[in-house]
Amino acid sequence: MSFPEIVASRKLSATVEGLFSALGKEFVTGPVEELTLTYEGIPGDVHAGITRKSGGREPWYPRGTEMRNERQLTLLSRAELAEAAAEMGVDRIEPEWIGGNIVLDGIPMLSMLPAATLLFFEGGVTLKVDFQNGPCRIAGASIARHLGREGDVALTLSFVPAAKRRRGLLAWVEKPGTIRSGESVRVQLPEQWIYPAG
Repeated sequence: MSFPEIVASRKLSATVEGLFSALGKEFVTGPVEELTLTYEGIPGDVHAGITRKSGGREPWYPRGTEMRNERQLTLLSRAELAEAAAEMGVDRIEPEWIGGNIVLDGIPMLSMLPAATLLFFEGGVTLKVDFQNGPCRIAGASIARHLGREGDVALTLSFVPAAKRRRGLLAWVEKPGTIRSGESVRVQLPEQWIYPAG
């Protein structure tokens, strides 16, 4: 077995461009000036909780199995949303339409940050990246609805390939506190490697 290539850890910086919360039963969010986070995520948010019920993304469990909630927050990049919108043939995708919580500026290819990346916010909050958020038809349908094209199946389905590896990141709260719009963020990427197949 060959030893994997190892890429050293590194640091990046970013700025909080926008904050959003979903306090209703829908995943669609609305803009806020600050997010106060606990270990459960955003109190009252549709994705809040230490644990959650498994769904279609976890076929290894029976649907509804209680599991760790690694989906407390969705991190997005406007540049990536613009790329996905262009591929879909629409003029824009707003972060709140697809349940975004934090829009970060200054990180190229945000969705490609590796799992275990740490985000240290200026105000003291720390988030830990779980993995990329996979695009789905529910988000596609929300985009179509917000563009006045509800029921447009082709547009709804086009979101999945257009947003692949551009749908942002899922993260959970490692250190709670309050995040405010405009804050600076220190991003710590972990050491990376690809485990060899044979």
